[in-house]
This record gives sequence, C-alpha cells and structure tokens, in this order.
Amino acid sequence: MRTLKSFIILFTAFITYSTVKAQDKTANTAVNNVLSAYLDVKNALTADNNAQTKAKAKDLLTAIAAVPMDKLTADQHKLWMTYAEKLEFDSRHISQSDAIDHQREHFTSLSKNMYEVTKGLKLNTSTIYEQYCPMKKATWLSETNAIKNPYYGKQMLTCGKTTETLAPAAK
Repeated sequence: MRTLKSFIILFTAFITYSTVKAQDKTANTAVNNVLSAYLDVKNALTADNNAQTKAKAKDLLTAIAAVPMDKLTADQHKLWMTYAEKLEFDSRHISQSDAIDHQREHFTSLSKNMYEVTKGLKLNTSTIYEQYCPMKKATWLSETNAIKNPYYGKQMLTCGKTTETLAPAAK
C-alpha cells in the first residue's frame, strides 16, 4: 500500500511538472511573438516606412491580445497586467497614424514599456539589446547589437549606443 501511495504522489508531481512546463512554453511563445512584432515595428521605422509601421503595429496589437495570461506565473501575470494596456495604447496609436513623426512619438513609450516587459518576464528566447538615442533621449530594443536608429531612420541611422544586453531566458 505504501508503494502505491508513493507512486501516486510521484505520478501527480510528474503530471503537475509537465503541465507547468507546457504552460511556460505557451506563454514563452506568445511573449516572444509580441517581442517579434515590436521588432518589426522598430525595423519599419528604421526604414522610414510609415505604411509598413502602421501595418506592423496592427500585428503587434494582435500579438498582445493573444498572450495567455492564465499561462503566466503569478509574478509574470502581475507584470503583464501593469504594461499590457500601455503597450496596446501605443500600438493602437501607431497603427492608426500615417504620420511617421507621430508613430515615433508613441514608439518612445512603447519601447520603454517593452523593455520593462522583456526584462521582467524573462521569456525572450534570443538576446535583446537596449539601445539609446542621445538626440531623442529615448531607448529602443533591437535584435542586433548594430545601431539602426528608429527615431531618425536614414537621416541618422547609426546614431546611438547599446546600453544593456538582455540574455535569452534559460531553457
């Protein structure tokens, strides 16, 4: 009887562990989709392409809405809830504007909030670089260490510096 009881306890622990791992992967994928969509917005701004920026911001809105909050840990959920509305607000403004200057204004706060989410959730699967534009006094996230400034695009493409490196989450 004792062996059966031990088996049941171990089996239950295994099932619980497996479920938690599956939840982590679902949340990880969704959050990385948000990060990827953000990077697409950044790259469109870097290319001075307001129409593509607008379209990519719509994709970002979709990715934000798809994050399965029930799959996040309690701390992750709290952090996500702090920033999700802010991310949606700026993404929506970018997606509704044809004016690249207005898109860049909202990209400033979008970037600040994406940094907090990315650093706090620790779910990114690749290295992410926080970069700084001294002319704008604003930051952005990048998938490469090479500077490609989304605030000034081709006008001052390489203006800026990397200020922080966010390592990929441990698997």
